[in-house]
Amino acid sequence: MLSPEQELLSSSKPVKYGELVILGYNGSLPNGDRGRRRSRFALLKRPKANGVKPSTVHSTCSPQTAKAISNKDQHSVSYTLSRAQTVVVEYTHDSSTDMFQIGRSTESPIDFVVLDNAPGCHGNSDTLSSQSTISRFACRIVCERDPPYTARIYAAGFDSAKSIFLGEKAAKWWCADGQMDGLTTNGVLVMRPRHGFTCESKPSAWREISVCGNVFTLRETRSAQKPGKLVENESQELTDGTLIDLCGATLLWRSAEGLSRTPTLKHLEELRRELNAARPQCPVGLRTLAFPSTDRSFIGPAHDDQPWAYLHCGHVHGYHAWRGRRRVPNEGSTEEEDDESEAKDEAEHVPLRAGERECPLCRTRGLYVPLKLGRESGFYLDGAPPTHALNPCGHVCSERTAAFWSKLMLPHGAHGFYPACPFCMRPLAREGKVARLIFQGALD
Repeated sequence: MLSPEQELLSSSKPVKYGELVILGYNGSLPNGDRGRRRSRFALLKRPKANGVKPSTVHSTCSPQTAKAISNKDQHSVSYTLSRAQTVVVEYTHDSSTDMFQIGRSTESPIDFVVLDNAPGCHGNSDTLSSQSTISRFACRIVCERDPPYTARIYAAGFDSAKSIFLGEKAAKWWCADGQMDGLTTNGVLVMRPRHGFTCESKPSAWREISVCGNVFTLRETRSAQKPGKLVENESQELTDGTLIDLCGATLLWRSAEGLSRTPTLKHLEELRRELNAARPQCPVGLRTLAFPSTDRSFIGPAHDDQPWAYLHCGHVHGYHAWRGRRRVPNEGSTEEEDDESEAKDEAEHVPLRAGERECPLCRTRGLYVPLKLGRESGFYLDGAPPTHALNPCGHVCSERTAAFWSKLMLPHGAHGFYPACPFCMRPLAREGKVARLIFQGALD
């Protein structure tokens, strides 16, 4: 039993339902997090409930239908069946839920403004929005105001007139309970990993969410008019680690409970310091390497202490200009035989491929890239040391975190799926998606 003072103290801190984290931004937007444009967004219990739920269905062209569409104080969803018929579903206030809306629009109904996140494209976000495939009012999340604070996702969001419009070409249908339902143009996809967002997490099938929150298999193409099959044994409930794709940006849902088990920024900073305290050495330049406290732009050898790695073998070095021998050595041959063969067959040497280097330690060929710590703690499955790098971007995180993201197929716009680094959204290599880092010196 809490004392009056304890109750006042506990009530002063808002209830957090969870957080949404955008994949591709390693802790913050390029120009900084400001207002509703952020790399992550916390869903907090509102002072007053603003949730809505479906109510009256108007299936004929009547004065009541026209009034429901034009009433800016009334939430409604309009389904255009033909030029002559529009079905309008009125929504009424729901005092038991809070609603949060996500989309590209900067209008006031949108709580979390999300813009396209093309791989490696972190420039002026305003110039990207004109070519965006993300809906202006992409989706809405409804959270129960009472424990266990269940969160559910629905396709489409209400605009400034509190309306959702599904045009004549949008996929739509009558449901068995007398309600209309439909899908948005490019759809809202979700993927709930098996075993939650833990060290045992496994990717599962992607699904599509309808305007009413029903779950369907994917359409043949992202914008096809024919919906997939209804998946009756699955719900639109967001569980920790659920991925939400808006056709241009992918969000990760972290529940409040899941966040309590996630490593904090302070913990990641401690791991960085422990890594640097071991004083890893560059075997070529014989200098001590160190990960910086903040991400920097690395161009050539400007930062002598910056760790670089050969991603095929995992050997960590400092930056050096040596590219390696021009010819691939024969397996089992001695160094003298290789030198003799190289001189004899110089005209038949195998050149290095674009971007390739030859590791001075093991002669393995592969990409040679600067290493960058993954700083978005929400993407981590555990708090283990950063020992693995994603290929080819070089972002470093724990082994289980790297393994999970390397096996996960993320939607690529409207065209397909591929595994990508969660910290930068760069597509991963077809083979050798993850490299185990091998440090020289005290870390061996």
